[in-house]
Amino acid sequence: MFEVEVEVVMRASLACDGACVRAVRTGGLYGTVVRDGPSGVVRTGRSYASNGGKGQVARAMTSEVMDAATGAVRLKAMTAELAEPAVPFARDAPPTDRPRVGTLLRDWRRRRRLSQLELALRADSSARHLSCVETGRARPSRAMVLRLADHLDVPLRERNSLLLAAGYAPAYRESALEDEGLRSVRGALDMMLESHLPYPAVVVDRGWNVVTGNRAMGVLLDGVPPELLAPPANVARMALHPEGLAAHCTNFPEVRGHFLERLQRESEATGDPELRALYEEVRAYGPPEAATTHTDEGRTPEAVVPLRFRTPHGELALFSTMAVIGAPNDVTLSELAIELFFPLDDHTAEVLRTLDDAAAAT
Repeated sequence: MFEVEVEVVMRASLACDGACVRAVRTGGLYGTVVRDGPSGVVRTGRSYASNGGKGQVARAMTSEVMDAATGAVRLKAMTAELAEPAVPFARDAPPTDRPRVGTLLRDWRRRRRLSQLELALRADSSARHLSCVETGRARPSRAMVLRLADHLDVPLRERNSLLLAAGYAPAYRESALEDEGLRSVRGALDMMLESHLPYPAVVVDRGWNVVTGNRAMGVLLDGVPPELLAPPANVARMALHPEGLAAHCTNFPEVRGHFLERLQRESEATGDPELRALYEEVRAYGPPEAATTHTDEGRTPEAVVPLRFRTPHGELALFSTMAVIGAPNDVTLSELAIELFFPLDDHTAEVLRTLDDAAAAT
């Protein structure tokens, strides 16, 4: 009984009344194996016989003609067909419509400025295995993708992208804020906005688009043209556009520098191309034509960067804090932030209380 040991296999399917002929190239020489239907196997040409684990050449193929079933097949015709380049199966072809998970993980690791060894130690893995994952020589498990993403502090939206690139289903849902399942979260946001009165507060998404705000935000938006307030209103555009809040800001260079630094830092941390585009857009804005600024000569540096702006009630000064939802398991919630403004001086606090009392009475 003969057994064939194949180093390089090149196939040619020839229909010969139910017979299937395969050509085998071993050691640089061609031979043939003829299978006559499902019954038996007849091997001719160059093959290896089983002999104590060592192969011996049984017989070399020359130019003879084999009779397979009812047809005659010439070796010359068969080897000519084998000379054509092999075409991989479609299921084995690498996908070209999305990046590989290894490439994405490598980009995130470099964005976090970690070596393969540092990340491997944090993720309880090895640098060798991580290298194989990044180069595509190894496919990470679902748990491995999530563990690496956690140690790389990858946002939830991008974690879903990593899982899809690895061939797994997303792990985090993305709900609309109006969904019934987020009713308690909406209630908490409304409570924060209402309880913060008479001071301004606004909820924004990752792109700094306004989600909702309280009525005290009107003091910041007075004088902002309607086109900047049209949905989706964007805080960065409203603050830095020459015709927006910037036209009334008395310390605009300071506010602009702080806002641009924050945008750049967030765009680099998240890898969000839309956030990067927003940064480039607002950075290109010129200063307002009638800008007036304070001089810092003789002034003690303040503990925070304030927002100083002119109003019919005099100059007001605010500073802000940012709050986020703890331990989110939903993409939408993970991208929300609440900016709460506070008065920097007594005059601002008194004006805001007076304005809110008037607004509540109407």
